[in-house]
Formats: sequence, structure tokens, C-alpha cells
Amino acid sequence: MTIKENLETSGVKRSSSVRSQVLLTLATLFCLLPFSGKAFHIDDPLFLWSAKQITKHPLDPYGFQLIWYRTWMPMAEVTKNPPLACYYAAVIGAVAGWSERALHLGFLLPALAAVLGTYHLARRFTQSPLVAAAATLLTPGILVSATSVMCDTMMLAFWMWAVAFWLEGLESGKQGRLLVSGLLIAAAALTKYFGICLVPLLFVYSLLRQRRLGIWALYFAVPILVLGGYQAWTNALYGHGMFSDALSYGPQRLAEARFAVLLYPLVCASFVGGCALSAITLAPAVWPRKYLVGALLLASVAFGLGWIVLGRHLHATHTGTVLQQRWWTVGPTLVLFIAGGVSVLALAGKDFWEHRDADSLLLAVWVLGTFVFTAFLNWTINARSVLPLIPAAGIILARRLDALGITSVKPLQVKTAIALFVSGFVSLWIAQADAGLANSAKQAAMLISERTRNEVGAVWFQGHWGFQYYMQQLGVQPFDFNTTLNRGDLVIIPPGDYTIHAPPAQFVVYDDLLEMPLRQPVMTMRAAMEAGFYGSFFGALPFSFGTVTPESYHVLHMGAKLQPQQWLRPGREQGAAVEP
Repeated sequence: MTIKENLETSGVKRSSSVRSQVLLTLATLFCLLPFSGKAFHIDDPLFLWSAKQITKHPLDPYGFQLIWYRTWMPMAEVTKNPPLACYYAAVIGAVAGWSERALHLGFLLPALAAVLGTYHLARRFTQSPLVAAAATLLTPGILVSATSVMCDTMMLAFWMWAVAFWLEGLESGKQGRLLVSGLLIAAAALTKYFGICLVPLLFVYSLLRQRRLGIWALYFAVPILVLGGYQAWTNALYGHGMFSDALSYGPQRLAEARFAVLLYPLVCASFVGGCALSAITLAPAVWPRKYLVGALLLASVAFGLGWIVLGRHLHATHTGTVLQQRWWTVGPTLVLFIAGGVSVLALAGKDFWEHRDADSLLLAVWVLGTFVFTAFLNWTINARSVLPLIPAAGIILARRLDALGITSVKPLQVKTAIALFVSGFVSLWIAQADAGLANSAKQAAMLISERTRNEVGAVWFQGHWGFQYYMQQLGVQPFDFNTTLNRGDLVIIPPGDYTIHAPPAQFVVYDDLLEMPLRQPVMTMRAAMEAGFYGSFFGALPFSFGTVTPESYHVLHMGAKLQPQQWLRPGREQGAAVEP
């Protein structure tokens, strides 16, 4: 090839890259801008309260108390995340205000950086980086997570660019890029502790690629020293290191579950399949039809006969109960999602087996490592923990399509485009349903505050997440279970929160029910539908389809004095969590 031809080819590639990145930017904005007014949801309040604390005390992000688990506790004992996302939110809040729109628009930047970082990294692994980035963006895991102001999407952005800079620095020998990568790894770890997993991941990759230790290994000291400094700083501030505290929190789930530990890989596979939905919609393009039919039939028979999901123990689990009650909606979805998760793991294994090089090992360990962490080490299986796996799955899918000739086979290109469209459409639908759930909590808080404004007795509420944020913003106090309730007091009980405990029925004279209808026939958080996007303690599916009943809020009027020691006295009838 002549110099002129090389220059022309290079120019075409640069032009194509620019067009692809512009297209991805527009697609990301198209998907996320409609949710910029979404109410704060799930753990958003924890990040917002810390951000507001930072604006007053910049070096003491967790130096306040709150009720999150029934009684007043120091924030340093409640949160299990580092504060970098809170500092980012503090800057946005100080400059643009604390409205939902201002914060969500500010958090669009990390989401965009994550998508473009996926494209930039994918160019090293595949001839179809646009497909890899689109397969990442157009998933429920990415779109729903990116509509929050939590730390997950921001950590993913640091993660993607850290990997990209490390691989470029290692290949070119440019020490500056390795240093930038080390700083980005540190930023990822200070955004969410899982970011420090990049150190062993990239170390193994580098050792296999370089075949020996080199000066590159010294740059891993940057994130390790930064995280060590953070551990020492928080230990001096709060009496315990925040990083070590978070490490000790997750494995408690293994000790508490016993036989259910066998269920975790299946639940994690369900979350991987549902959150990385493009892996399911692209399955007909990347797998032979006989494999797909055989896998689905085997999984269906196994579920129907109770061979999996703990066999005889299934009926003792919440999942087993819901499967019995709603088999025709929950059962097929669970089978499909688990098959999708297994497909992602199988594609990662197949890619490594076919290439057997450092690149394929990096992708395989990236996927498998995230899976193992989510299934066994995190405090719960949820979409937020699966999130780092999704870009790797997108890149592996693109590599598989490369092997099948997507660059030249027109029918395959059409099939891929349709699959990505379907994944994106369903993902936007799920994001809309999650936004509707979040907005309903804000609307309920406003209506309840208006209804109870002129009450003579004290007004308390239980529950947390977005409902707590808006109730406190409206001046209603969270209930401390050490508080005495008097006759005439009101206690508001929201739906869907595992910390809720209604007063004993004999102390309640009136229940004023408020129902908030939800428009979408899909849920991201409801135990009765086995949907647990933010925590698998609600269900083995990240989201579930079916008839959605309204969110029920109970305004309980106390008819007698209730002492704290009477609240949970052994032998007395106790209130129970309101079924979501």
C-alpha cells in the first residue's frame, strides 16, 4: 500500500470514528435526557445528603447522623461507598442548585464518558466498536443506572478510560498514559470500591502480555496508596476505615444464607441476562439455532421439574413462592434471563478458547470476576454490581459478530440492527417504569404532607429511599423506633421497604389508605413480582412484567400510647413489613 493510500485509509478511519462517536453521543442524550426530571430514588438521598454536607464541611463528608435503619445512626456507619461521587454532586449542587434536573443533567457527563470510553476501548478488540458501544448503551443496566445520581455509572466511566489508557500505555511504552491510568483507577476506587479490582485485572493482563515484570507494575502503587490513604483518613475521622468496613459487610450474606448460597449463581445469571439485555436479543445472531432451542428447552424442563433453584429447597424460598403464584409471567422470564446470563459467560469462554491471548483473557476475567464478585462477595446481587460487566459483554458480542462476518454479510448487519433496536426499546421502557416508580414516591410524599398538615398529633413516617428524602424535605420527621407514640399521632407506612414495621394492630384506630397507580406493566422493585433491580432480596429478576397494582401508602392513626418496649415485645402481635 502506498503512502497516499495509507493516508487515505487513515483519514477514512478517523472520519468514521468521529461519526460513530457523534452518533453515540446523540443516542446517549436521546435515551437519558427524557429522564432528567426523574425523582430521586433508592440510595440517591445518601449521596445527596453527603454532597450537602460536603458543601458545609468539605473534609468531613460523612459527619452527620440520619435514620436509615430504624434508629439514628452516624452516616459513616450507614454508607458503604466512598465519597467521590458525592463531591461531584456537591459541585453540581453548589453551582446549579439541588433540583432533580440539575443533578441528573450533571450526571449525564459520566454516562456519556462511559459510553464513549467503551467505544474507544472496543476499537482495540473489534472491527465493530460501534456495535460494542451500542450493545452496552442499549441495556436496562446502563440506562436505569444512568438515570440515578449514585456512584455506579461514574465508576464505570473511570473504569473504561483507565483500561483504555493502560492498554495504550503498555503497548506504546508511554509512561504518562500508565500514570493517567493509575490515577483513573484511584478515582474509580474512590467512586465505588469495586474500582480497585482493576489492579489485579490489569496486572494479570500485563504479566501475560509482557511475559515479565517491568516498570509498568509500579504504577499500580498509585491507586493502592490512594486507597490506603483514604482508609487512614476515614479511620482518623470516624474511628474505623471505611474501605475495610465495606469489605466486611458483603460476606455476611454467605453466612446468613447457608443452602441458599447454591442459588446465587443462578440469580446472578438472571441479573446478567436481564441487565445486559442485548446479549439476549443478539443471541439468535451469535449462536446456532439448535443451541438456542436446546438450551431453552433444557432450562425450561429443569425449572419445571425443580432440578435447579435448590431443588426441594425451592418451596422454602421467596422465589419459590412467587414462582408458584405467578409461574406464567415470572417463570419464563427467569428462564430467559438465566439463559442470557449463561450465554454471556459462554461467549466469554468461547472467545478466550478461540484466541488464547492477553486480550481475550482480559475480557474473560473481566466478565467472570464481576460475576463472582456479584454472586458471592457483594452484600446483595443487584444491577448496580453487574454494571461493570456490561461493556465487556458488548465487546465480546462485537468480536463474535466479527467472526461471523458482520462487516460484509448484509443479513447479519440487519439482524444486529434489529436486535439492538429491540434491546434499546425494552430498556427505555424499563427505565420509564423505574422513573414512574420513583416519581410516585415523590407524589405520595407531597399528597401525604398536604393531608396531614393540620393534624394535632405528631406525624411520623417509616421507610427510606426517595420517599424519605421528599418527606424530610417537606418537614415530616422519620420515625425512630426508640420513640414513644402517643394517642392521636400518625405513622405513615410506605410500600416496598424491608425496614418497615407497622405498629401492632390493636394500637391503630384508623388506616387512611393512599394508592398511587403505576402506568407501566413492568416493575424494577416489587417482591410480589420477583423484581429486585436494586437488591435480589426482593426477587431473582432485575425486572418483571405483568399486572402492576398501585403503590399503597398507609396513614395509621394511633388510638393508644405505644411505648418502645411494647413495639416488639416477645409474644405480642407485631406489625409486619407491608408487602410491596
